Amino acid sequence: MSDKKADEKQTFIAEARRAQIIEAAISTLDEIGYVHASLAQIAKRAGISTALISYHFKDKTDLMDQMLMMLVADTASYVLTKTRAAATPREKLHAYIAASLGYQGTRPKHNTALIEIVFHARTPDNVPYYKLGDDEEEPLVLELQQLLLDGQMKGEFREFNVQVMATAIRGAIGEYTMTSGISGKINLESYSAELISLFDKAILKDGDPQ
Repeated sequence: MSDKKADEKQTFIAEARRAQIIEAAISTLDEIGYVHASLAQIAKRAGISTALISYHFKDKTDLMDQMLMMLVADTASYVLTKTRAAATPREKLHAYIAASLGYQGTRPKHNTALIEIVFHARTPDNVPYYKLGDDEEEPLVLELQQLLLDGQMKGEFREFNVQVMATAIRGAIGEYTMTSGISGKINLESYSAELISLFDKAILKDGDPQ
C-alpha cells in the first residue's frame, strides 16, 4: 500500500471514529443531559475507552464545541436545502417553518443535544454559550430575514419590521421543543400547519392566505 493510500485509510478511520464518538455524545446528552455527560459516560455508550476519546478530542469542552458546530451546520443544511427549493417568498416561508420543525421531528436527539450545549456550556470566563455571538449572523436567521425582505420587495408581503417578524417566527418554532406542554399535546404536523396559517395572516399583504 502506498503512503498516500495509507494516509487516506488512516484519515477515514479517524473520521469514522470521531463520528462514532459524536453520535455517542449526542445520545448521552439526550439521556442524561450536559451536566452529567462525562467522557466516561460517552465512552460507555460508544463502546470504547475514555483514552480513545481523549486521543481525538482534548477534553469534554473540545468535544462539545466540535459537536455544536456539526449540529448547527446539520440543522442549517437541512432547513436551507428545503427552503431554497421553493419558488415564491410565501412558499419559501412555508418550507422554512415546516423544515425547521421537521428537523426537530426527524432528529430529536440532535435537537436536544444542541439545546443542552447552548444552554449549559460555558466559556473559560464562565459566560453561557447562549449569551455569545450575534444571532443575526446565523445562516438560518439571515435566510429568514432575506426571504421576508424579498416578499416585501415583490409585493407579496405587507410592510413590517423584518427583524421583529423573523424573531417571532423563530421564537414560535423553537417554542415547540422548549415547552413540553405544547409538544406533549399537539403533534408536530398540526403545530407546523397552524404556524404557517398564522404567519400567512400576519405577513401576506392582503392578509388572505388563499
